[in-house]
Amino acid sequence: MLARSRLFAPLFVALTSSAWLALWVWDAGPYARYLRHASWAELPLVGTICREVPGASLTIAALLHSAAWLLMIAAMMLPSAFPLFDTFRRMTVARENRRTLMALVIVGYATTWALFGVVAHGFDAALHLVADKVPSLLVNGWLIGTAIVALAGLYQFSSLKHRCLDKCRSPLMFIAEHWRGKSARRESFVLGISHGAFCIGCCWALMLLMFAVGTGSVGWMLALGAVMSAEKNFRWGRSIGKPLGVALLAWSAWIVVQHARIV
Repeated sequence: MLARSRLFAPLFVALTSSAWLALWVWDAGPYARYLRHASWAELPLVGTICREVPGASLTIAALLHSAAWLLMIAAMMLPSAFPLFDTFRRMTVARENRRTLMALVIVGYATTWALFGVVAHGFDAALHLVADKVPSLLVNGWLIGTAIVALAGLYQFSSLKHRCLDKCRSPLMFIAEHWRGKSARRESFVLGISHGAFCIGCCWALMLLMFAVGTGSVGWMLALGAVMSAEKNFRWGRSIGKPLGVALLAWSAWIVVQHARIV
């Protein structure tokens, strides 16, 4: 049992590394633009299916976007939640169904982020739809990106973010509050969902930056993933929140100044 428990961290690293590798290969390949919200229907095979099967265009686009989003979550957010997963593993190591319970925690966590992805992609699609119908907004589309950057900067100073961070920084206390082990399977799934919800509370504004800078940018994913992991899991992570907020606000102001000069 001890030898198997020691495999958890290496297997977890292998999982997240595989997700990063898959994203890098995708981004470096000929279909990189489809990771950045280009039309999936333009792919040769997918385009054929979409033309031949009624309703396939929407269904396939949804499935492929979901797969891409979950891959990003596996790469970016699972590492930031490792302390909770590892603490839960140690608490349930004596249970025969420990693997099932761990899987349910991870699935619950991923489910919460998947739902956030649905909302975020819907918001992104709505913005593009509005921009297409409003000529002035289409010409000044940079305003949307600037607003997202400024929002992310302001949220770094919010009390809600810090309350959520406190939950994420105390995995043992969080598990004690949400898991009793009586209805182990259900509680494990709910534990993952609950932790995912607080994780979103910490990181939603930074995640929205992905839509401002390009969803498929592996470099930005690495940078944002590192920042979110540091904020949640390192003692010095508390010290980077406000400077990051200032930097994001300065960036948004710089964008405004640059466009004002052009005008």
